[in-house]
Amino acid sequence: MIKPLLQLNHVQKSFNGTKVLNEINLNVHEGDFVSIIGYSGTGKSTLISLIAGLLKPDSGSALMDDQPIDGPGPERGIVFQNYSLLPWLTVTENIRLAVDQIYPAMSPTERSAHVAKYVDMVKLTPASNKYPRELSGGMRQRVSVARTLAANPRILLLDEPLSALDALTRATLQDEIADIWEKNRTTVIWITNDPDEALLVADRVIPLIPAKTGATLGQEISVNLDRPRDRREVLQTPEFKKLKIQLINTLLDAKRDSASNVIKKVAAPDILPEDLSVKRNLGILGKSEPKRRSQLQREEIKIEIR
Repeated sequence: MIKPLLQLNHVQKSFNGTKVLNEINLNVHEGDFVSIIGYSGTGKSTLISLIAGLLKPDSGSALMDDQPIDGPGPERGIVFQNYSLLPWLTVTENIRLAVDQIYPAMSPTERSAHVAKYVDMVKLTPASNKYPRELSGGMRQRVSVARTLAANPRILLLDEPLSALDALTRATLQDEIADIWEKNRTTVIWITNDPDEALLVADRVIPLIPAKTGATLGQEISVNLDRPRDRREVLQTPEFKKLKIQLINTLLDAKRDSASNVIKKVAAPDILPEDLSVKRNLGILGKSEPKRRSQLQREEIKIEIR
């Protein structure tokens, strides 16, 4: 049996006494394309940070190649929601900065060729000498993806990388990243809150289920849709619609089960409704005052019934 490339075993993580993640168990094999989906605030970024080595679990273990993950490393490249580009460097220079750190033994010519390869991979060759301020949001995120891929990581971690983009740009980049994965087969873990995105790009979709005791991973959904996936065709297929309904129902049920029952006592306002067409009586200080419930006097009325 082939051992997983990445293993999370009974991982728990808390912040300031509040448990965010509880009993996280995950196996990812070489070449997998996994999407983890959940509501905002569930702990998705915490989970990806544990895998990246930016955080350490409070208990349990995070392993890569059966070795503990004890910090960040080039074998795990991460693309964040923001672009994290240096504004004074061009597209090529931003990517070259990572290559220089990872491949110091390469000659300058080899590094230049290596950078050019990944600039071309994300279709930015015409913009290679432009600065981030001269690029659109989608182009900036392409630079971020190219910079991470140029480090040749064994696992590509994507933390909601397209959430800040408009719908059309987001769809284009979804397809482009899926196409890059087809060509390179780099192991991918993609964090998202979009059911369509999760099902279109991944082969395994795992919901992150919120709970009062900390979020945990739910039952994974296998996406057995043929690749390459043409979204115009896939979105109309009964298989995709069935998977989407299953995924959405899983998330909705989990949200409903984790909701707290809060009882609030609401007091009626002290001020009584009044007829604005009737002039108010002047108060003690000669000011017009509204009528209040607390000022009402109890009166007893006797009714004789004959």
